[in-house]
Amino acid sequence: MTTSLNAPLRFAVIAVVLAAGASLALWSGYEYGPLLFPSDAPERAAGPAGSSAENPFALQILARPRPMPALVFADRDGHPVTLGAFRGRVVLLNVWATWCVPCRKEMPALDRLQQRLGDEAFVVVPVSIDHKGVPAVERFYRQLGLKRLGIYIDSPAQVASSLVIPGVPTSFLIDAEGREVARKIGPAVWDGDDMVALIRRHLPAGHRQGAGP
Repeated sequence: MTTSLNAPLRFAVIAVVLAAGASLALWSGYEYGPLLFPSDAPERAAGPAGSSAENPFALQILARPRPMPALVFADRDGHPVTLGAFRGRVVLLNVWATWCVPCRKEMPALDRLQQRLGDEAFVVVPVSIDHKGVPAVERFYRQLGLKRLGIYIDSPAQVASSLVIPGVPTSFLIDAEGREVARKIGPAVWDGDDMVALIRRHLPAGHRQGAGP
């Protein structure tokens, strides 16, 4: 009797292991190197110092605004929320997860950004892809002292797939007409002066000055 696997079975096992490794890399918070958007990437990249079309983690500003998909997710109470419900406000849509290390570093900046600019003209909408839902997010918010961000869950798990994101965190800046104007793969200092200036350029004239630092 032999314990060795025959060749076809051995190759099948190897394929399964490789597939599992690829899936882990995709959702590990960029721990395994650069991951690119598919071929519908922005037509032109520009933005704050250091951005580059060749750098997939640079801020990507679209040459022309592009409509967003009709996204549906859930609020803290489990009620369905559509992205269209925010029409009329500039939105920073952030797709994230509590187990994502870069997200943990980024979320306090999003909380400060909501404090700095959040009003009837602008809102940060963080959508968690956590399978454990609201309890996991509430625990995460308590741990980091996040007090200004809303809680939204990717339920019924269609936000990440509809946006074809390569991993978390991934953020989309959406204008008041519901169109994507910029995106960022990976974490950013969202309350930094460059990012705040970018957001303010898309706000209505009466809101562009916003609150101070």
